[in-house]
Amino acid sequence: MVVYPGVMNQASSPRANEVDPDERMSLPGWLYRDEEFFAYEAKHLLRPSWQIVCHVNDIPKAGDYFTFEFLGESIIVLRGDDRAIRALHNVCRHRAARLVDGSSGHCGRRLTCRYHSWSYDLAGHLVGVPLRATYVGFDITAHDLKAVEHEIYHGFIFVRIAGSGPSVADMMAPYESEIATYRLKDLIPLGRVTLRPRTVNWKNISDNYSDALHINVAHPGLTRLFGRNYSIEAQEWVHKMWGRLRDEPSSNRSERMYQKYLPPVAHLAEDRQRLWVYFKLWPNVAFDIYPDQIDFMQFVPVSATSTIIREIAYAHPDIVHPDGLHPDQRREMSAARYLNWRINRQVNKEDTDLINRVQAGMASSSYEAGPFGATEVCLKQFARKYRALLPAARHRRSPPSGWSRDSVVPA
Repeated sequence: MVVYPGVMNQASSPRANEVDPDERMSLPGWLYRDEEFFAYEAKHLLRPSWQIVCHVNDIPKAGDYFTFEFLGESIIVLRGDDRAIRALHNVCRHRAARLVDGSSGHCGRRLTCRYHSWSYDLAGHLVGVPLRATYVGFDITAHDLKAVEHEIYHGFIFVRIAGSGPSVADMMAPYESEIATYRLKDLIPLGRVTLRPRTVNWKNISDNYSDALHINVAHPGLTRLFGRNYSIEAQEWVHKMWGRLRDEPSSNRSERMYQKYLPPVAHLAEDRQRLWVYFKLWPNVAFDIYPDQIDFMQFVPVSATSTIIREIAYAHPDIVHPDGLHPDQRREMSAARYLNWRINRQVNKEDTDLINRVQAGMASSSYEAGPFGATEVCLKQFARKYRALLPAARHRRSPPSGWSRDSVVPA
């Protein structure tokens, strides 16, 4: 079992065989708006977590790169001359200037700093220093770019800035056989990464993603598509949510056309041809898996009340296309992807309204924490794990300012 640092002298965790007094209660509201807690959470929970950057097919050629900004760190994932993929800090070792700009690009055979022209090869080794002889006692081998831990899981590239713990593969292990059926390694991007800022805490978005109770209340389109057969389950590191398209035509035109035109997918079993399934990997990465496309969605924390939703869609290629890899270009599949976008654009609008309402309520002096129903298994599991890793989260109201400086953090 992995133990993350926690605030050990602020709130006690239940001993073995004791009933957790907070088991039936949600996380308290102050955790969704307190900047001091956000800084503590960022250090001890978020920085040690796995974060998705891109897919290997986003950087197919040597010199292709993708960047990721997270909690003040700029990471570059780069394809080398040897075809290997590396994750490096996007920071020159001379004066800390950023090396590359933008979310993605191609750097040629060198990463060259625009400040003083220090240059690095595609493995991150420092290979060029102007006026090198003027640096007394200089060891060029001691100034390579700093590496970042990374893992490639079914083609998706994850990074972890700090800490240790289970691999992405270990975390996703309960669903390995299911994930394998989707041939994620073969995916190619449908477009570019989009960034959608939201003035809410990241946990607010995460909670909403795993919340099944609101589907039939606030998402009439999903209810028309799935009926009331929307299911959820929670594993230690992963939540799974899913719904199956009904045969009864929807009263909404976009939904009805999607039901009609969604074509069969050769590599999927019959029971997955019309299945929408969602996985949320602890703590803030999600995969939306549809028959027609697969998206990742990431809730990137910026501050206690600001988050960027980072996402991109992928599809399986048309392997018979003569001039390279292209998404499956059947007319029915193109139509299904467009209709999927129309349907989920409305769902996103509804969710944005919901999370804004919740964030506003979290600021109220009247709210401490709310009760969990027996069916809220994903939210309950998230809160349980969260309190275990950060016991200060057991406080119903925020402690006096400066509490985090006095906390005992185990090595």
